[in-house]
Amino acid sequence: MEFDTIAAISTPMGEGAIAIVRLSGEESISIADKVFKGITEKRLKEVPTHTIHYGHLFDPKNGQIVEEVMVSVMRGPKTFTKEDIVEINCHGGIVSVNRVLQLILNNGAVLAEPGEFTKRAFLNGRIDLSQAEAVMDLIRAKTDRAMNVALGQIEGRLSKLIRHLRQEILETLAHVEVNIDYPEYEDVEEMTHKMLKEKTSLIHSEIKGLLQTSEQGKILREGLSTVIIGRPNVGKSSLLNSLVHENKAIVTDIPGTTRDVIEEYVNVRGVPLKLLDTAGIRETEDIVERIGVERSRQVLKEADLLLLVLNSSDPLTVEDENLFKAVVGMDVIVIVNKTDLPQQIEMDRVQELAHNHKIIATSLLEDRGIDELEEAIASLFFAGSIETGDMTYVSNSRHIALLNQALHSIEEATEGIDLGIPIDIVQIDLTRTWELLGEIIGESIHESLIDQLFSQFCLGK
Repeated sequence: MEFDTIAAISTPMGEGAIAIVRLSGEESISIADKVFKGITEKRLKEVPTHTIHYGHLFDPKNGQIVEEVMVSVMRGPKTFTKEDIVEINCHGGIVSVNRVLQLILNNGAVLAEPGEFTKRAFLNGRIDLSQAEAVMDLIRAKTDRAMNVALGQIEGRLSKLIRHLRQEILETLAHVEVNIDYPEYEDVEEMTHKMLKEKTSLIHSEIKGLLQTSEQGKILREGLSTVIIGRPNVGKSSLLNSLVHENKAIVTDIPGTTRDVIEEYVNVRGVPLKLLDTAGIRETEDIVERIGVERSRQVLKEADLLLLVLNSSDPLTVEDENLFKAVVGMDVIVIVNKTDLPQQIEMDRVQELAHNHKIIATSLLEDRGIDELEEAIASLFFAGSIETGDMTYVSNSRHIALLNQALHSIEEATEGIDLGIPIDIVQIDLTRTWELLGEIIGESIHESLIDQLFSQFCLGK
């Protein structure tokens, strides 16, 4: 398969020490050769692979110097895309990097589409689809643990498990086919319902084991949507500031200060929280505040975790009790704040309303209780710790959906075996399981879905 030579800026736009323009394709080195003059007389096509060279870029039309650069030359197939790659390190200003890119495009390269470098790595067999998707997870990782999960997938940890499962299914299908097509072969053991049940049970167990990591894996990948709720002036914005370690939200003694939902990402014991501070939920005549209250009620429905904040220095109110009713059946941690002030709240009633939910006492003014809160959050979703070293976490929503479909398919095969359905009919569900697992690593997937997946990548990746 022949591709155009593509180019794109592979570093974030803005001012910085350096920026990188990357080329990939058969003409990468010859295009760079047209516009590069090094301190030696050697052309880039003559230099050894995986070497870097100092010099200047110039415009062949007028001979004018465009930039002072360092150029890396890497010949395929030992590159990320398995094609020839050239990386031009230039100064990190917006004008300079755009001039370099334009020069490269004017001399034969075409602008890369979003994710096209990684797409080529996939199409050229350098990585499979699950590894390609993990590249984006690595870029977007918000904690060390999320990064470790992504690194494990890039290294092929999930791919190896999927390939192993597909091979098990393939061998079973082959055995069934031999029995059907060549019944006269006496040296081939007959596949019985009992033998097939053992195989499907093993595959079912492996898929279920992967899915058991999916809730934690998805949280590590996407973050835990955490909403801070409570009536006005109980300390919600102070809690946000304490967790973020920054004054992101305005804090005053005036009820209704927060008028909208404030969103921040924070790392709590390796768990990425997408933290949302909401307007205090109460009845109000203020039109702007009322809109904020409605938005607060909306985000409640979409939250993974709720931090319900109460004021220790006030008696419980009807509004407080209504909030407890609104969060029944959800994951909630109750925070009793302002413990530095004389206690007015009825703790027996709080414990009654909280049922089995964790209750944490805090004084955000004196910075007390935050460690206990962070520990409670980690314990609620990860039993206090996350083991990413040897575990294969499934974190991608597409992978989770396909594994669930594969689990359903293998369960139908097992049910068919139990009902005594002929083996050649049961193998239809086994084949479907094999195909669904193949979609995870890209071995049985439609081209339009591949295009859609890579379109979500950044331009230079």
